[in-house]
Amino acid sequence: MAQEYLTVTALTKYLKRKFDVDPYLEKVYLTGEISNFRLRPNHQYFSLKDDGAKISAVMFKGAFSKLKFQPEEGMKVFVVGRISLYEASGNYQIYVEQMEPDGIGALYQAYEQLKAKLDKEGLFLAPKKNLPKYPKKIAVLTSPSGAVIRDIMTTVKRRYPIAEITLFPTVVQGDNAAGDVVTNIARVEAIGDFDTMIIGRGGGSIEDLWPFNEEKVARAIFAAKTPIISSVGHETDTTIADLVADVRAATPTAAAELAVPVLSDEILKIKEKQTRLEQAFMHQLALKKERYERLSASYVLRQPERLYEAQSIKLDQLTQRLLQSTQNRLFEEERKVMQLNHNLRQFNPKNRVNELKQQQNYLQERLEKSMKQLFQQKQQSFQNIVQSLDLLSPLKIMGRGYSYTTKEEKVIKSVEEIAPSDQLVIHYQDGQVEAAVTKITSEEK
Repeated sequence: MAQEYLTVTALTKYLKRKFDVDPYLEKVYLTGEISNFRLRPNHQYFSLKDDGAKISAVMFKGAFSKLKFQPEEGMKVFVVGRISLYEASGNYQIYVEQMEPDGIGALYQAYEQLKAKLDKEGLFLAPKKNLPKYPKKIAVLTSPSGAVIRDIMTTVKRRYPIAEITLFPTVVQGDNAAGDVVTNIARVEAIGDFDTMIIGRGGGSIEDLWPFNEEKVARAIFAAKTPIISSVGHETDTTIADLVADVRAATPTAAAELAVPVLSDEILKIKEKQTRLEQAFMHQLALKKERYERLSASYVLRQPERLYEAQSIKLDQLTQRLLQSTQNRLFEEERKVMQLNHNLRQFNPKNRVNELKQQQNYLQERLEKSMKQLFQQKQQSFQNIVQSLDLLSPLKIMGRGYSYTTKEEKVIKSVEEIAPSDQLVIHYQDGQVEAAVTKITSEEK
């Protein structure tokens, strides 16, 4: 009987089926150390290991988004998931559905990680905005049904009743709380006329207070232009919102006390300052009155003309000096004008112009004469050169019976350049003759 062989795919599917139907592998509680972790935008792929073994792990985007902390390389964790086989590679792996840090709560881990991140960015140490001393409008972000708003309203009414309180009903616990806090901060900022903002809620567990430990709430508080007082939880509770806010209050009542002064105290301070101002004014008035009486009795006010007697005499002296200086200056300028007129008549340019004109006429005549002589010389020289060229012209020589011979358009100068049967061209003055060489006779040198 022939043995039937399985394909790799068939064997892998069989093994995967074994993994998937095994009730012990459907939900596995596993502890180990995270290895090969690198944050990815969608699904997360890493390993879990201990001293003796290692297993591949996958955590899909939906499950990973629910984590309250950030997994890190080397972190010991508790995970819950199912074991299955990945057919493409034939490797078995755990598909993680839940994860918590080993030895520390997930929320506390997330709190410490976010706190370290924001501290590194400088959100905690950045300059805080000062609370206005006399606020006109205060925005309160809290639950409309809790004790927080009642404590704040009671305290403000008792201390500073002229301040206007506007409640922005806000969810302060649960999954939707962080988003609602951010939305209401944006609403207060959009309105833009609030002097102070109070964000508060009562105490509770870390889970109850967790919305105020989320990054988006911290960044919304940091970015707000309105000064913010954070009153979240009890005095022993410290949230990220408390660290980022401009002022932290231990209780809602303390937040209200920080937000507004005591009106009666301020009125008393105003009255004290008013009394001091009146006393200072009366003192200054008495000093001014005394000075006025002293100055009124002085000779200057009784005989004010004595103030400007010396200046009047000095004015007369300066006037005389100005008149004398003006006359001297005028005389000097008249003398200069007369001298210039004399010089102008003596150096009249008309004579000089006539002299230069005669010189120009003389030079013009010389130029014309020189040009005429030069032209005649050049003309005679040209005629001589033409006559010389005519005497040297080969055509003129050929007219006396001379000729020249060419072979292949090259002038023959010696019989040594000719061979029997060569075709020659003999050039005459009035034409040319083609001839064949029949005999060559060379003369002895």
